[in-house]
Amino acid sequence: MEVALAGLIAAFFAVSLYLLLSRAVVRMLLGVVVLSNAVNLLIFTAGRLTAEIPPIIPGSQYVPIEGAANPLPQALILTAIVIGFALFAFLLVLGYRAYQELDADNTDTMRLAEPTDAPRPPLSY
Repeated sequence: MEVALAGLIAAFFAVSLYLLLSRAVVRMLLGVVVLSNAVNLLIFTAGRLTAEIPPIIPGSQYVPIEGAANPLPQALILTAIVIGFALFAFLLVLGYRAYQELDADNTDTMRLAEPTDAPRPPLSY
């Protein structure tokens, strides 16, 4: 199961990289969402998948039972989902506002916001 999820994670990372390198702002936003899902799946896979015992410590012991699920990756993923959703909502509003102001979705045409008489950036150092 871990091998299949490793392939899925690699595919998610590849798709997110492809979308992030696009010139369209909407594709970039979708790339951020796919990247956050890939990282969440990676953390979940790293925390073991085959545990059948819930992470409850019996009253007579001080450590969890052998083979119990690790609750830390699950808590990290729940927090990351909330933060990722908030980040996506913020970026969506930011992209929509940029589209309203500049009337463009392509990042090459968004360069119109830069002053025309500004000096060009250096091409080498």
